[in-house]
Amino acid sequence: MSYKYGFIGCGNMGGALARAVVKTAAPESVILGDKDSAKASALANELGTAEGDIISVASSSEYIFIGVKPQMLAEMFAEIKDTLAASQKRFVLVSMAAGVSIESIKEFAGGDYPVIRIMPNLPASVGEGMILYTTDDKVTDEEVGTFVHDMQGSGKLDKIDEKLIDAASAISGCGPAFIFMLAEALADGGVLAGLPRDKALLYAKQMIKGSAELMLCSDKHPEALKDAVC
Repeated sequence: MSYKYGFIGCGNMGGALARAVVKTAAPESVILGDKDSAKASALANELGTAEGDIISVASSSEYIFIGVKPQMLAEMFAEIKDTLAASQKRFVLVSMAAGVSIESIKEFAGGDYPVIRIMPNLPASVGEGMILYTTDDKVTDEEVGTFVHDMQGSGKLDKIDEKLIDAASAISGCGPAFIFMLAEALADGGVLAGLPRDKALLYAKQMIKGSAELMLCSDKHPEALKDAVC
């Protein structure tokens, strides 16, 4: 059996991107695998995809998403390296490991394979992510086009030079945590001033959503919008 998309790792980001890809690609063209088989099974049942171990994902998928933490890459690739080397079909490795270069992914994988390096963020789980991507010269334009098309359910995708991807990831990848902290702080302030917590959280969430939409829809610099509030 062959699949278009395979996911090794079904945690927060792997799960978010699997949910995104089945909005465009057929669920039966996707296979999920995780060291925690129960996690893969639960997500496969939710999405209607196939499930298997990481060896079966590596041997059967056209795009192999690597969704494990950077410190686990060596161990994970040690398990699938021989499978990749023995493959008779073309495949693309899609790495979402933070701070790990394309060159390093090839070294872990044990071959000069085509690699798409991506940095998604948590809002991809609701289709509003910012997904940065870069590729090596072994990935064809057609493969990039297919990848971008089928990942559009995750949010906005943007190509960037690899030398800039870590700096960009600090904004889009880490940024949501600061927004969540802001919402928490505003709500806590509201509660301190006497508001019920549910109302304080509602006001903070809607304010952030509306402000983000205003920035996206406006041609004004954020500084000008800030002045308009003041």
